[in-house]
Amino acid sequence: MNLPSPIQKLESELLSEKQIELWIKRDDLIHPAISGNKWRKLKWNIEKAKDNKKSKLLTFGGAFSNHIAATAFACKAAGLQSIGVIRGEKVEPLNATLTKAQADGMRLHFISREAYKLKKDDDFILGLRNQFGNFHLVPEGGANYYGVMGCMEIAKEFDVQPNFFATSAGTGTTASGLLLSATQHQKVMVFSGLKGGEFLKDDIKHLINYTTYNADDTRETLKHLDLITDYHFGGFAKITPELVEFANAFYRQFQIPLDLIYTSKLFYGLFDLIRKNQFKPHSKIVALHTGGLQGNNGFSGQMKKMGISLIY
Repeated sequence: MNLPSPIQKLESELLSEKQIELWIKRDDLIHPAISGNKWRKLKWNIEKAKDNKKSKLLTFGGAFSNHIAATAFACKAAGLQSIGVIRGEKVEPLNATLTKAQADGMRLHFISREAYKLKKDDDFILGLRNQFGNFHLVPEGGANYYGVMGCMEIAKEFDVQPNFFATSAGTGTTASGLLLSATQHQKVMVFSGLKGGEFLKDDIKHLINYTTYNADDTRETLKHLDLITDYHFGGFAKITPELVEFANAFYRQFQIPLDLIYTSKLFYGLFDLIRKNQFKPHSKIVALHTGGLQGNNGFSGQMKKMGISLIY
């Protein structure tokens, strides 16, 4: 594992003009197969499974889930069996994400989208335990106490003291870890990769409250949150030619590849806000690259129909 992951300062005419310091925390470089926040959210879950003498770990995700792919590889490396409960009917042939997960030993269990909505239901989980045996349960995206604890370690890994942290969000786990690490004068900007992402505030509140066990502490922590829902580009795993061209332009300028589900939307939004003077001069921003680059393989068909492609 490449830890602590590097932190890299970005230089551009826009940043110089607006007098903004922008740093990128390169969690995409932690590991080729378990990159970004996926490793951080799995780390303590795997340790807990081992501590409790559990030989199996079960989690949830969609067919293109980076979390599913990372879980399969991490469990294989840790000597644990992995079970992935996949949203939607099985489609043959399996896509690249699920093919890799299966090759890494994950047992794939497909359920309907209606059944998937029950993933937090106690009786549903009991049914899975009856079917697969005694496993350590990791919620979708690693969204639990152990996932938050792993993400709290991010802010300890660099000397830069920013005015703003910026991260993309699907479950709010990484955002919760950053919020719990923020100092009094720091804001955490959370860019939703999902349409209608306002629900993330409640999810983040739940995760923080579950970590602090104190309603007053949770309220104070949430004062640092700035939830931004304007840059979802149609919703989860939705892309447009404009987004793909931005990702390509970002790579040409900085030689840093972005994933199309989360980080491309994060940096598109961040640069748009900088362009619109939403930050005071001399502001320092640390943006988190959460990895997930393998997910780009799932967009080849969409991009082909659009007549576009990634250059990396």
